[in-house]
Amino acid sequence: MGRLGRGFKGGLRGADSGDVAHLRSWAETHEGVEAFVEPRTTVTATTMLLVDRDGAWTRRRISSPDGARKLARSLRMPVYDVQLVGYPQRMRDHDARQRILRERERRRDLNG
Repeated sequence: MGRLGRGFKGGLRGADSGDVAHLRSWAETHEGVEAFVEPRTTVTATTMLLVDRDGAWTRRRISSPDGARKLARSLRMPVYDVQLVGYPQRMRDHDARQRILRERERRRDLNG
């Protein structure tokens, strides 16, 4: 047994069918979705980020950059290398709006 008794072997967890199923399902329920491939790092596997037209997003592990492109083609969406194009502004704007809404809700709960 490894770290914390969970059988950790020191490697990265790769993508599984649940990751791909999540990406497919998310893409089917959002409009204007684009895919962004994030490279493997020392602490994370290759990931695929999906961003819809409003900036909402989801991220899951994917087998490889080629696997991400293949999945994007099957979903008929554009796919970009995030190292070349960066993250879309609409995603950052969406996250900023969500932070403001969470803070308002927190203040409302405190003053409630």
